[in-house]
Amino acid sequence: MSADVEPFEVDVEEGTVADLRERLERTRWPDQLPDAGWDYGMERETLREMCEYWRTEYDFAGYERRMNRFDQYTTTVDGQRIHFYHVESPEPGSRPLLLSHGWPGSVVEFHDVLEPLTDPAAHGGDPEEAVDVVAPSLPGYGFSGPTTDRGWDIPRIADAFAELMARLGYEDFLAQGGDWGSLITVNLGASYPDRVEAIHTNMLSVQPSALGVEDPMSLLDEEGRETVREVRSFQGAETGYQEIQSTKPQTLAYGLTDSPAGLAGWILEKFQTWADGGLEAFDRDRLLDNLTTYWVTETINASTRLYYETDTEEALPSSVDVPTGHARYPVEIYKTPRPWADRVYDIVHWAEFEEGGHFAAMEVPELFVDDLREWMRVV
Repeated sequence: MSADVEPFEVDVEEGTVADLRERLERTRWPDQLPDAGWDYGMERETLREMCEYWRTEYDFAGYERRMNRFDQYTTTVDGQRIHFYHVESPEPGSRPLLLSHGWPGSVVEFHDVLEPLTDPAAHGGDPEEAVDVVAPSLPGYGFSGPTTDRGWDIPRIADAFAELMARLGYEDFLAQGGDWGSLITVNLGASYPDRVEAIHTNMLSVQPSALGVEDPMSLLDEEGRETVREVRSFQGAETGYQEIQSTKPQTLAYGLTDSPAGLAGWILEKFQTWADGGLEAFDRDRLLDNLTTYWVTETINASTRLYYETDTEEALPSSVDVPTGHARYPVEIYKTPRPWADRVYDIVHWAEFEEGGHFAAMEVPELFVDDLREWMRVV
């Protein structure tokens, strides 16, 4: 391992915990219309209960233990601190796998899949399917943040992650991602086809202009058209956060950085809306581990800046020639019809599931791991 890589452990200062608890206790709660439920956004009593648990019962020492359970490190790439898990398999000759998360998640998303992926024999799997996992915190997120200069968009992050893998001694590797991590992953496949052996995503996007036809809808059957209608419905009703974060993230950040209840409401509403089963799909401590990571590092502002910095259409490659796997979970927020995907990607593995949503590694870790193993058998 390079001398530029240093071991790292999460250590939350007592003063930070005391300050968080005091702020939660002094939260000024907004009104909520009778019987409004989730119609207007984050439901007040759900958030109040979660914040009270965060203030009075959540174990911050337990948070440190969970975060420090796996080997983690920091290094500086392109002037930016990068925090990452590097979990090496006990099996000789294991292939390296880069896992990339998105927003409003963090490396916490991967806690339940790191051991099964790196040590399948201990989890009822085939030892020959073991991988070494590198799971970085995106620049600006958690212990990789905040970013300190402009221009940290998705292509730049992909370049930084390619450098990180080289620094760890991995010239060739596999890559997987969801949300922003999916876009990082396809950029790696497009930009480094000589190093990236194959990619896998649980969210897949294409540029309509890259499909080579005047009317992309003409390529679709009724099922494909319904998929497009679902995505358009999401874009019309659920992307207000995107518009704010891609235009005025600094204005939003004052409230979210100052108020832990505000931060929790902004993030947990997405876990409710984007997960199969809503907040009930997750262990409460795991949700708060993710929130705590944003709070103690003060990186909600830097994390949302990624939306401002990235032009998604420009960041989407027009073609990706490395072998590509894709898992479609029913409550995923963005879905691409297979005929469109086939025109941009070299699809070698395509799986559709009956449960799971946007945070698949957290929601359905066993399905997530099994699907990655199926993909790796193909590639």
